[in-house]
Amino acid sequence: MTPPAQPALKAVDSTMSEAEWQTRVDLAALYRLFVKYGWTDLIYTHISARVPGEEGNYLINPYGMFFDEITASSLIKADYDGNVIDPPGGEYNQAGHLIHTAVLKARPEINFVLHTHSRAGAAVSAMKCGLLPLSQHSNIVLEQVAYHDYAQVTNDDEECERLGRDIGDKYLMLMRNHGLLGCGRTAAEAFHYLYYMEMSCKIQVDVLASGQDYIVPDQDAIDSLGKHGAPGDVPKGDRAWPGLLRSLDRQDPSYRE
Repeated sequence: MTPPAQPALKAVDSTMSEAEWQTRVDLAALYRLFVKYGWTDLIYTHISARVPGEEGNYLINPYGMFFDEITASSLIKADYDGNVIDPPGGEYNQAGHLIHTAVLKARPEINFVLHTHSRAGAAVSAMKCGLLPLSQHSNIVLEQVAYHDYAQVTNDDEECERLGRDIGDKYLMLMRNHGLLGCGRTAAEAFHYLYYMEMSCKIQVDVLASGQDYIVPDQDAIDSLGKHGAPGDVPKGDRAWPGLLRSLDRQDPSYRE
């Protein structure tokens, strides 16, 4: 389970459950962490979370807000059919809606979905070789990476169904010529997998750009790291998550509002 966040800066809205408010705080934290780690692309990427106890409803960012402006109370609640539930008249990114609902519908155990257009992630997504086993970071997540060929997803339900099929049971996806997608049962787990993937892509770009011959570890080492990185009964990332929240709180705790 995701370690509980520190108390929010405002009381839980009486119209929502404590579980939903906690999910909102965790989701807002993820948006701020994207800023901290340089994973933003103006207003054009997105992170979502399943609403606890509400079948078919999810949370996503209001379209047009920068990620350092996102707070727990500013998030849009919508359903899988695209109807905005709260706030009335709220607007979300249509491509984000289709990508995130495709994953949430295909993977009922997944509660958080993250999408980036980072420079290194987009670069590796354009490499025919895909993610290579060049580092400890990459070998931890290599077996969790699915691939999805590029296609427009702004208004094509059939394409998004294909995305849901392509991710299968993996926790990461290299979206060809596009970017990265990560997911998790908790906010901590989703961040954990995406962090390792982003680092893997940065390292791969650096190694290939160096022009030097590179070393691939022995297969036994690759297999051992893969087992270490595989999802288990307990979601990944719980040990680092409280520290990530503390780092946000020191800088700007307004994400909790």
